[in-house]
Amino acid sequence: DEEEEEEEGEKGKEREKLPAVPSASSAAAGGLERGAKNQFSTFSNFITTINQKKEGIGNRNSPTQLVIPNIKNVKDLPPLCLDVRQKQRISIDTLPQELKAPVPPEPSLPIRTKTVKDFQDDVEKAKSSGDWKAVHDFYSTTFDSFLEINAAFKKDTNSPFNTIEDSGINAKFVNVVYDALLNTPQDVQKSVLKGVINGLLQEWKGPRTKDDLRAYCILLQNPQFSNTSTYVIYAHLLRQIAALSEADHHFLVHWSKKISQKRFKQLVDRLLQFVSLRLFPAKPEEFPPMMKCTWWIPSATKVLSLFNAANSLISPPIISYTEFYNSTLDHIDLMEEYHNWQCYGNSHRFSFCQYPFIISIAAKKVIIQRDSEQQMISIARQSLVDKVSRRQKPDMNMLFLNVRVRRTHLVSDSLDELARKRADLKKKLKVTFVGEAGLDMGGLTKEWFLLLIRQIFHPDYGMFTYHKDSHCHWFSSFKCDNYSEFRLVGALMGLAVYNSITLDIRFPPCCYKKLLSPPIVPCDHNTLVGICDVTLDDLFQVMPELAHGLSELLSYEGNVEEDFFSTFQVFQEEFGVIKSYNLKPNGDKIPVTNQNRKEYVQLYVDFLLNKSIYKQFAAFYYGFHSVCASYALLLLRPEEVEILVCGSPELDMSALQRNTQYEGYQKTDLTIRYFWDVVLGFSLDLQKKLLHFATGSDRVPVGGMADLNFKISKSETSTNWLPVAHTCFNQLCLPPYKNKKELKQKLIIGISNAEGFGLE
Repeated sequence: DEEEEEEEGEKGKEREKLPAVPSASSAAAGGLERGAKNQFSTFSNFITTINQKKEGIGNRNSPTQLVIPNIKNVKDLPPLCLDVRQKQRISIDTLPQELKAPVPPEPSLPIRTKTVKDFQDDVEKAKSSGDWKAVHDFYSTTFDSFLEINAAFKKDTNSPFNTIEDSGINAKFVNVVYDALLNTPQDVQKSVLKGVINGLLQEWKGPRTKDDLRAYCILLQNPQFSNTSTYVIYAHLLRQIAALSEADHHFLVHWSKKISQKRFKQLVDRLLQFVSLRLFPAKPEEFPPMMKCTWWIPSATKVLSLFNAANSLISPPIISYTEFYNSTLDHIDLMEEYHNWQCYGNSHRFSFCQYPFIISIAAKKVIIQRDSEQQMISIARQSLVDKVSRRQKPDMNMLFLNVRVRRTHLVSDSLDELARKRADLKKKLKVTFVGEAGLDMGGLTKEWFLLLIRQIFHPDYGMFTYHKDSHCHWFSSFKCDNYSEFRLVGALMGLAVYNSITLDIRFPPCCYKKLLSPPIVPCDHNTLVGICDVTLDDLFQVMPELAHGLSELLSYEGNVEEDFFSTFQVFQEEFGVIKSYNLKPNGDKIPVTNQNRKEYVQLYVDFLLNKSIYKQFAAFYYGFHSVCASYALLLLRPEEVEILVCGSPELDMSALQRNTQYEGYQKTDLTIRYFWDVVLGFSLDLQKKLLHFATGSDRVPVGGMADLNFKISKSETSTNWLPVAHTCFNQLCLPPYKNKKELKQKLIIGISNAEGFGLE
């Protein structure tokens, strides 16, 4: 014990000789909070705390106090990312594949020969004998510095491993060492944390070496950082990683995509938990005051963005994009975040909107709707002011977008109304059917949407083609004189988002990618819109059979030119006439060969999904953005736009049961109990049919089943009758069937044979 204390004292003296870290290298040194006094109180407090919290699980001795050099007035973390308006999503993959950063000379590593097997044997011996000295020595040595971390975990200490493809980390050894760590005595765990602090306190000169990046990569995976008592150290680790150069981040991103799915998710969850608990601490006294550590959340979010970038580099991704959502953010003032982002972009003021991947779809919907409400109120107020200034009597109708249509001329009337009232599109929508009494309390609006969508998407109408193989609609490439009806469909989708209506339309994912290309309408009307990079995968989601044929062409092992006899030309039937189009100049004279077939397939896919439908999609794009013109669209992924328009495919019938209202029934009535027994036992397909029958869509609004306002009413008709639905009010009229068998039989017949939208 005395020898150890002496040794620690000598180390302390050596550290005291270190010069104070100059403020210029703030971020590299860990960029601790401002203030000449007590900058390190948090670290010191932490060490004191872990000294006090002895749990006596085989403690051999008490860890000594860490001596910390005096660092004064270290500056705040620099701004972390580019302006969102120029670069809507943080993407590290914009750098060239092999980025040649200046490579500092790697210091020679100490030789460490312990293998996974040796370590596992040491742990087993310690467990049986109770003597943890060998294990303690391994942990305290390995984590004492970045050099030692590399000496222990680098696959080959003599190889530089300077490529993005291979981090050079022995991942199996790292995993075994970390998996064993939480089951070791407290003094072993404390020695690791003290070593981590030593590593983070090093004074950095010049750019980081690849060994430093490896050490950061390994330290991030430490499971001890799930414990809030280690958050002060974790925060400084995150700060240093966040402040690395973009070139260094590039390496970390590519190395991270090699981590196993289970451990990748653990890393993401740990970072999300860190952000949540800093925002809403269970025990506020556990952390330094918020004012002292304003950099905690920006640093953690920046590091999360590296994992998000790694995740998006792989197809399919390691984890779903929804795993990056932090639902805690649903409970903060999102509009303040949004306004800060709008006002300051990505300057020195942090906003979660700079990192939209962390904001849940429910929170994004709130931002979009509040933003649209504010735009609506602003426009309505201006209308009111104009009326009053002209001494005209204000009319309450001016506060709404009033659409008057005849059922017999639904599409043409709707087109005329929306074209005439283009300035009112952001106001609250109210629909009136000419010649019919009734106030629009939401039901008429929904009916208008349902009827219009049904008519426009009907195959006989010719605007969209339904592809049975992919169960989705795509734009008809037929040329026409007027594309205003496509603009109407775009406007309908925008109005649906603004008025919280879920539409029953099926577009493939690339449609939503095109809809955000670009997310803000360009000022220059000559700029192309709705054009995005498309791949064979995108075509598979629209025309799987054709995509499969093109895929076969790419993998064909014979002579493509002689066996296929194709040229860079495509043929399409339009109104019974076959028309040809060249995929490139003089394409009809250029044969497709083994050498150029990749180019042919890419041009063919681009023709089908971009060029052949450009005018149709551009009208659709402008229609959508005429309603949804908002910077909030920059926050959305294409998949999220689809969920906002069409709802989520995730069904939770138990949640629907909890949120259902009743009219003429009590939830304890026998018929209702039969109903839920039957519905909860349905296959997913039948559950979707029921939802479609009752609401006009088999998808769920963003807010979940509670937002459906689903109602079951008692039908006073004979029990021989089938159930009836009022889709405009999400209402199911159910006769009081005598037994469960009869109810199930009638319900299945009703939902399986409903024509169209089951409108009544």
